[in-house]
Amino acid sequence: MAPKALAVIAGVGPGTKEQGASIARRFAKEYSVVVLSRNPENFDPVVQEINSSGGQAIGISTDVADAKSVNSAFDEIAKKFPDSPLAATIFNSGGGFARKPFLELTEKEFSLGFEAQAKGAFYIAQRALPLFLEAKEKLTHPPTLIFTGATASVKGSANFAAFATGKFALRALAQSLAREFGPQGIHVSHAIIDGVIDIPRTKAWVFEHEDAKLSPDAIADSYWHLHTQPRTTFAFELDLRPYIEKW
Repeated sequence: MAPKALAVIAGVGPGTKEQGASIARRFAKEYSVVVLSRNPENFDPVVQEINSSGGQAIGISTDVADAKSVNSAFDEIAKKFPDSPLAATIFNSGGGFARKPFLELTEKEFSLGFEAQAKGAFYIAQRALPLFLEAKEKLTHPPTLIFTGATASVKGSANFAAFATGKFALRALAQSLAREFGPQGIHVSHAIIDGVIDIPRTKAWVFEHEDAKLSPDAIADSYWHLHTQPRTTFAFELDLRPYIEKW
């Protein structure tokens, strides 16, 4: 029996990255899954959940903003899954978030916005794309690289200078890669997540409408839909928001 194809989810943990756990669960229904996060405490629960329910998952401690760390993670993936073609990679980093007035922003905080988003995506893409090119004839669906964006990807709001700079750069990188690798059969997409995600940290946040928050499982289903699109119908960008969200 041929080995299962593989999905890599970079960014699982507290806050926005909790949607990464939902993405891992969805892709684990079809693939072996590798989840990347700096802190093993962030990925251990979802790895155990997937494995206990009959799937296959591992977690690797990885700092996506560090080239050596990313390279080490992909080297470990190659050792653990030597014959598994890479089907999907999701860059879901929430790092670099800083919400404060610009004149109070430190150089380090500003740099972290770019490093956690644009540089992190660069490192992940440089390792994933060659594997996609090798695997594309072995897969049921086109190999897919999805970047998680935010409202800040297209709107630099007040007090979000660092995060918006990183997210703008991430979106630009995604556009460039989509135009370069789409003609080679690789599906590159960018998803704008616009709104409050329904995660434990936001449970106490009360809105006029009870379904005013983004469902992380619904986000994961949308990512799976992107992955299963045929080459005749590649979508570059999805805007996902609750029906009442102003935009």
